[in-house]
Amino acid sequence: MNLSKSNLDPNQPGKGERFSRAGFILAAIGSSVGLGNMWKFPYITGENGGAAFFLLFIVCLLLIGLPVLLAELAIGRSGRGSAATAFIKAGGHKGWLAAGLLQVLTPFIILSFYVIIAGWTLHYAVTSFSGTLFNNPDYAGQFNSFVGGYMPIVWQFVSVLITAWIVAKGVSNGIEKFNKILIPSMLVLLIILMIRAITLPGSGAGVSFFLNPDFSQLTTESALVALGHAFFSLSLGMGILVTYGSYVDKNQSLGAATVAVGAGDLLYAFIAGLIIFPTTFSFGIAPDQGPSLIFIALPAAFSAMPLGFLFAGLFFILLAIAALTSAVSLLEVPVKYFMERFAWSRNRAVWSIALAVFIVGLPSVLSLGLFPEWKIGSKNVFDWLDFMASNILLPVGGLLVTIFAGYFWKTAAEASGLSSRWFRIWLFMLRYVAPILVLLVLLHTSGIIRF
Repeated sequence: MNLSKSNLDPNQPGKGERFSRAGFILAAIGSSVGLGNMWKFPYITGENGGAAFFLLFIVCLLLIGLPVLLAELAIGRSGRGSAATAFIKAGGHKGWLAAGLLQVLTPFIILSFYVIIAGWTLHYAVTSFSGTLFNNPDYAGQFNSFVGGYMPIVWQFVSVLITAWIVAKGVSNGIEKFNKILIPSMLVLLIILMIRAITLPGSGAGVSFFLNPDFSQLTTESALVALGHAFFSLSLGMGILVTYGSYVDKNQSLGAATVAVGAGDLLYAFIAGLIIFPTTFSFGIAPDQGPSLIFIALPAAFSAMPLGFLFAGLFFILLAIAALTSAVSLLEVPVKYFMERFAWSRNRAVWSIALAVFIVGLPSVLSLGLFPEWKIGSKNVFDWLDFMASNILLPVGGLLVTIFAGYFWKTAAEASGLSSRWFRIWLFMLRYVAPILVLLVLLHTSGIIRF
């Protein structure tokens, strides 16, 4: 890539786009509140003992999540470029271009399979409201039949289309407006579903499982899972917050924004837990069923409750909103890069990348159903892309952020906007705590170390 002055010009297309203060907070929360909170967090909490794991997750969020989150936002605002060039524009050596390009590639890969699951949630929302989801009590059979057919491709296309339509409208008129409407709407849906869940007969056992810690349930494996999820739930290491940081007003406090985003992420995960666990315990469903908990076990629970079709529909709409707010953030990263690098218009960048996302995602969706023999070793295409992005690319991306901000960034103090005391604490965390923990996560998720 040519890093000439013209390529790094601050007047590139889209450079004048900015978030409002509230819009930025909601957009950043939207990027973090995705299927990780609503789908993954409940089942990994169920697999790792409940309340004790949740407390450990909070500690990890403070130790690793918030320091890296602030670093990514500060790099983005300082550089005012795409995720690819932000490190260089913030004052780094040209060698940091590779780290930036990694943070453009990663969200593209994630989005290619993320929109597949987003499509599933849209399908389940429609079938819940129509009542067809409850015509056949064999929910495992329904799910396998759906995934094994052609309809997932249709819903994959729909989710890509919605995501691209929002991003094409721009930062303030598209991404910000979308999140200003849907993030509060998601909170309302969460509260409605939480009230329904905690008032179900026998729900108290689920509340106790989620809120009364039993630390004997924790293992070293649990600690590493909590570390990894704290990192991933905030959308770190994938260029989103670097990109969003470039749209933040210079007068906005990044420290306050970091705390707000972290608190929002935690709040949504907390309420999601108070929906899933009271519901599962009320209907005698084990909370450690893994990914199938959402698409197989919960429909069975909804079918047994009064107005179950309504609450199931609301739940899957909630999941769809969560998926789409994250998908929008993922798409914006490569869009901003192509606008900057090739001087493309936003429309051209959005629809070109959206088409590429759909095409690249086709082998994943086909390997899940129509062509299950598409495997390398024991993993199909979907699983391999998920493994590579979640377990390798994200931790590596986050590790590079901590190394750059902690050791190479000469203007970090000014860019962070922190007082001298808080800056010293933040720098210590970036230099000596976060890199070690991220490296442990990388070694664990890649299978190099086992406990």
